[in-house]
Amino acid sequence: MLPAQARLRRRPEFSAVVRSGRRAGRPTMVLHLLSERPAQPAGDLASPAAARAGFVVGKSVGNSVVRHRVTRRLRAVVRHELDRLPVGADLVVRARPEAADADSAVLHQDLVKGLDRLLGDRASSR
Repeated sequence: MLPAQARLRRRPEFSAVVRSGRRAGRPTMVLHLLSERPAQPAGDLASPAAARAGFVVGKSVGNSVVRHRVTRRLRAVVRHELDRLPVGADLVVRARPEAADADSAVLHQDLVKGLDRLLGDRASSR
């Protein structure tokens, strides 16, 4: 499970990442990364500095049971890679229909390769 401060929750947050972030496609998922979070409105609580992640698993992936299983697996693999993201970054993981038949190892491999592509030089310096 991801801690509450590490999760995207509101539609505008997801929209900002998908519209303004960089994208990397993999066979089981599409990753959207926004390296710097947009400024929050004055009345809103200050956003935590930690990287955050959100998940989009649509009906094309499968029925409710399959979608929830895919979401749980994605949350687990992202939790292990969240520390690779820059401070203040937001990541949206959109599952493709192929994710329904993929096990956690395949999802993790696709996530790592997608993050390597999005992070470029920062990933190779680790």
